[in-house]
Amino acid sequence: MKNIPHKIYLQESELPKYWYNVVSDMPDKPDPFMHPGTLKPIVLEDLIPVFCKELSEQELDRTTRYFEIPDEVFDYYKTFRPSPLVRAYNLEKELQTPAKIYYKFEGNNTSGSHKLNSAAAQVYYCKKQGLTKLTTETGAGQWGTALAMACAYFKLDLTVYMVKISYEQKPFRKAVIQTYGADIVPSPSETTEVGKKILAANPGTGGSLGCAISEAIEVALKSENCRYVLGSVLNHVLLHQSVIGLETKAAFEKIDEYPDIIIGCAGGGSNAGGLMSPFVKDKIEKKQSPYFILVEPVSCPSLTRGKFTYDFGDTGNMTPLAKMYTIGNGYIPSPNHAGGLRYHGMSPIVSKLYHDRIIDEARAVEQTKVFEAATLFAKCETILPAPESSHAVRVAIDEALKCKETGEAKNILFGLSGTGYFDMTAYTQFMDKTMTDYIPTDADLEKGFASIPKFPGLE
Repeated sequence: MKNIPHKIYLQESELPKYWYNVVSDMPDKPDPFMHPGTLKPIVLEDLIPVFCKELSEQELDRTTRYFEIPDEVFDYYKTFRPSPLVRAYNLEKELQTPAKIYYKFEGNNTSGSHKLNSAAAQVYYCKKQGLTKLTTETGAGQWGTALAMACAYFKLDLTVYMVKISYEQKPFRKAVIQTYGADIVPSPSETTEVGKKILAANPGTGGSLGCAISEAIEVALKSENCRYVLGSVLNHVLLHQSVIGLETKAAFEKIDEYPDIIIGCAGGGSNAGGLMSPFVKDKIEKKQSPYFILVEPVSCPSLTRGKFTYDFGDTGNMTPLAKMYTIGNGYIPSPNHAGGLRYHGMSPIVSKLYHDRIIDEARAVEQTKVFEAATLFAKCETILPAPESSHAVRVAIDEALKCKETGEAKNILFGLSGTGYFDMTAYTQFMDKTMTDYIPTDADLEKGFASIPKFPGLE
């Protein structure tokens, strides 16, 4: 039997020096972002009032396969990368499965997540352009924390609009974000016109990422020398997150193994897309045939119950239109939904890969089953996983148990994209048996679908 270490690390000299743009190799490209006023594809000039120029160029690039990681970003990466590929021996033993379970752990930084990979890149390019201030949204708080860290490192001011229900459930996220010098506002708020409009229509709402995005964009457009940055969904975010998959692939090569099943939690798509994209390349080129599974919460089921159509990326209808799986930009998840993964749509890249069945499957799971898996994983592997990552943990366990039934010794890989140390309210609810599963009815989803814009000839 091959002796595989518990943790497989790359040497600093083996770290990826580039990001991989999966769009360049996709046989059918994602549909272009559309301007809601002209219904024509977005061009660079449409994006640069909102995003910095270099990020806008990356967003629209459909042909460049590899982007070199700038030296300044690479130097920052070296403070928290490489992250380990871990063989979950104790979990395998507990499940009595012949499967080999691996996870790529991205929690080895203060944000506790993979989000710092793109935050570092985005803040660097904004600093390079001469900007002095940024705005953003955050759901569970990992992205806001990561961006605050990157802004502190590159010395830019930052205002974070955090989904209100998460802001209330996780007060220590606020403390960490403020420790790194950023301002934080619960969203929707009275500080913006779009926030006031959302509150007038939905008094007492717990908010959504769509709401927070609208507020952050409004402030960016009205502020001097300021731009907006986004932590998921967009093409350039998945580009930066490809460092996860590139490292993972290189680590598997060191032990002469390859994953049969690759699992990623799916909210906006940055973690799953970043982990999967280098392996997607192998599948497109018919070098390997891994089975990809996206996992989302039943309370926000964009992939499993949504529509593949053009929609706004925010509640205030300020963004370009994106062709994606969506449950409607006006959909607001139930307040009892723990953690992130509360965005109404899915990355256009991930959506297209799933629509074309290059990514094989999407599953929606109940949060009580997610936390059941999370607590088992914590007991076996000593890491307290974030609720978001625990969706992937749940399905990894399910797949390992299938292997137990069939006797197949498959290699199962999932992304452990975050830690759960700020999610103890949710863990407590699970342990106290006060956590409930909210599954939206068809009527609930229809309210969200009603917010999807209807433009003749644009579906």
